[in-house]
Amino acid sequence: MTKIVNSWNDFDPLKHVIVGKADFTVIPDEEPATSEKVPVDSEMRGMWGPRPTETVEKANEALDRLAKELENRGVKVDRPTPIQWNQAMMTPDFRVPSGQTQMPPRDILLTMGNEIMASANSFRCRYFEYLAYWPLMNQYFEEDPEFKWSQAPRPRLTDKSYKHNYYDEQIALEERLERTANLDFVTTEAEPMWDAADVLRLGKDLFIQHGLTTNRKAMEWFKRYYPEHRIHAVNFPGDPYPIHIDATFVPLRPGLIINNPERRLPEEQRKIFEANDWQIVDAAPPAHKEPPPLCYSSVWLSMNCLVLDHKNVIVEASEVHQLEQMEKLGMNPIPVDFRDAYAFGGGLHCATADVYREGDCEDYFSTQVEDPTLV
Repeated sequence: MTKIVNSWNDFDPLKHVIVGKADFTVIPDEEPATSEKVPVDSEMRGMWGPRPTETVEKANEALDRLAKELENRGVKVDRPTPIQWNQAMMTPDFRVPSGQTQMPPRDILLTMGNEIMASANSFRCRYFEYLAYWPLMNQYFEEDPEFKWSQAPRPRLTDKSYKHNYYDEQIALEERLERTANLDFVTTEAEPMWDAADVLRLGKDLFIQHGLTTNRKAMEWFKRYYPEHRIHAVNFPGDPYPIHIDATFVPLRPGLIINNPERRLPEEQRKIFEANDWQIVDAAPPAHKEPPPLCYSSVWLSMNCLVLDHKNVIVEASEVHQLEQMEKLGMNPIPVDFRDAYAFGGGLHCATADVYREGDCEDYFSTQVEDPTLV
């Protein structure tokens, strides 16, 4: 019997991983969920259509570099099957001009022990993105008799799932931050919606970011689907565009997390970490003032690293401050040139999805803390 799938966190020894591909990536047309993802002053506004070929080639070179580094360190690497995204995507409820990409599997695939689940994304353009990974899922299913291949309930993504006219170019940054603090987002509670990259897995406890891509109803769904786990809602009031937790709150090993200093975890939500002797340190500042051209993400992809085990961590090669901080924190940083892939869906952690990490489902938070902001 071959056990292929197992992962309960982001820091136990990594042995098998999926690394994305940039082929056929499209900048999608604006839709109710995606308009809120693009900052007002971003050059991405008004841009759509296939990504320029030269940038696709450079992104794939970066992804291949990451794959090679992992293979050189004994990690088995699988790749998705690219899909031609420059075609209309349609369901009985909506039609969009294109899909998007299969570069960031972290957004789509959530590994929970011997289960890999495809997420319930709120972007219409990402509705069929899971299909790029289905050949791999089928392979794992045939080879691993314990593998659970699952799909979260597919949201319909009708107009009821979004607040219309929520996005207004005249809204000041202060008001946007106020909305984040008040948990007022473009998505409604009409149905469970969530991106896998909003779910931080720490053994028996799941910390799920409530933001622009994951709603509270999703957390209620998680509570019912995983009754043996403890589900916590977290939010980061300093983030005007709260999408995905892995450029905000990143565990490096049991007991240690780096937190984006511009998006600190609120005091009341820190209590459970403090009660269980977890240290939360401010991440080092980014080395760059601006993200790469045509990039959705912020400069804080600097902290979007891939932890290989409790000692070794892959960091973007140009992020000199983050590399230095990793050493000071007792980690061994491994630089990989990855910046050319940023525009296609994020950093090193985004571009991967766990298949197998050594280790079991540990209880890192035996002392639970009552907190009205946690689900």
